[in-house]
Amino acid sequence: MRAAIAGVAQTRNLRILRIDNAAQGGSSISDAEAPICAVIGAGPAGLFAADALARAGARVVIYEHKASPARKFLMAGRGGLNITHSESLERFISRYGAAAERLAPFIRAWPPQALRGFCAELGETTFVGSSGRVFPASFKASPLLRAWLKRLSRLGVAIATRHAFTGFAESGALRLIGPEGEFIRKFDALVLALGGASWPRLGSDGAWAARLGAQGVRVTPLAAANSGALIEWTAIFRSDFEGEPIKTASLRHGASVARGDVVVTRGGLEGGPVYALSSQLRVATQKYGDTTLSIDLRPDTTLECLARKLSRRPQKQSHANFLRKAGFSKVEIGLLREARRGGLPRDAEMLAALIKNATLPVIGVAGLERAISTAGGVCFEELDDDLMLKKLPGVFVAGEMLDYDAPTGGYLLQAAFATGLAAGRGAARYLGLSPDQPVACPEHDQTGLSPRHSPNGRAPEASNKYSL
Repeated sequence: MRAAIAGVAQTRNLRILRIDNAAQGGSSISDAEAPICAVIGAGPAGLFAADALARAGARVVIYEHKASPARKFLMAGRGGLNITHSESLERFISRYGAAAERLAPFIRAWPPQALRGFCAELGETTFVGSSGRVFPASFKASPLLRAWLKRLSRLGVAIATRHAFTGFAESGALRLIGPEGEFIRKFDALVLALGGASWPRLGSDGAWAARLGAQGVRVTPLAAANSGALIEWTAIFRSDFEGEPIKTASLRHGASVARGDVVVTRGGLEGGPVYALSSQLRVATQKYGDTTLSIDLRPDTTLECLARKLSRRPQKQSHANFLRKAGFSKVEIGLLREARRGGLPRDAEMLAALIKNATLPVIGVAGLERAISTAGGVCFEELDDDLMLKKLPGVFVAGEMLDYDAPTGGYLLQAAFATGLAAGRGAARYLGLSPDQPVACPEHDQTGLSPRHSPNGRAPEASNKYSL
């Protein structure tokens, strides 16, 4: 198949593109010492690919669909940015499940400790929480992003916001739509880091899947991952307990168990343990229509011990009063009633069994508009060891576009950074550059941006213009 990126050169005297300001907005080629590369998507994977390419000596422009970069990254930092995890590397890699073997080389090449070192370079020290999760000292994404954008600007990387990827032209060149309309641009190499399809309002809408499919690239259908469980609560329970937390519960689906805090939502349950089981719940509900989620409200207490404690109940005391005095919250009591809508049993052993195994029917999982991440993506068989598409030489793929399903806990961001680095280095090697070679930061320019200025006379903003 034809090369999707034109203008590739393998010699030291590589070519880059210059903007032709003629009325037709076309492009012309002129000689220069460095190639010019495009990165589509200004999330962590795209920014890191651009970082690697710039350090290797390439001239880089990032095209971002939204008005500012890394919106989902900033959203992730609102609750305390979990950047990676401190567990052993082998255990860490195993968290990627079916994709662990394919992702292992990239994670090994740039492990969690390297990500922590990168944060330190940007002035953000990190620490390990009690769960083993790693956080920046500020608990925020914005200081890290500000420092990172300044670094990219010093490296000469330009960011063109409000520029969307619309596919490839017949010639194989990149097709984009910017503030002035659609235009075509040729680059020496291209890194696609468009994200998955979760939280589409932040920029990752998954539209790229059809565009790559049109080029013959196999893409596993995109689906919600790390999403909430959908449960049809009674109107009374939903009204009384929406937004209420259930602390330290153990959730089970089949043989899989996850423990932690969950929150009652209008549509079901959310929280770390639910997200950990959500992919299984999604598959089961797609296959059977519904499935069962079991909740142990007292995972640290044995069934026998709990039954003995409940057997001391006074004969005339109501369920609610007795359970409240036994330490159960109102929402926990309500949940038990949801699980057994015929009424709570008076028998201590039966009540203990219900507390240890409250089963709830799950009818599905929350959609992509609310999911934390996306399952599915570009099949690894479509890629070489440098994450280049075999059918589109010169086009590399990174981040959540790849076909893997990772849990929360720092694994999503670690994979985004590691594959972004791998794609950037792969593109550099493809162009005959030496990855990570020391380079002087060039003067910043906006090579490769829209072919004309926007109607208000302003060019797209560069990476050092953002105030977050």
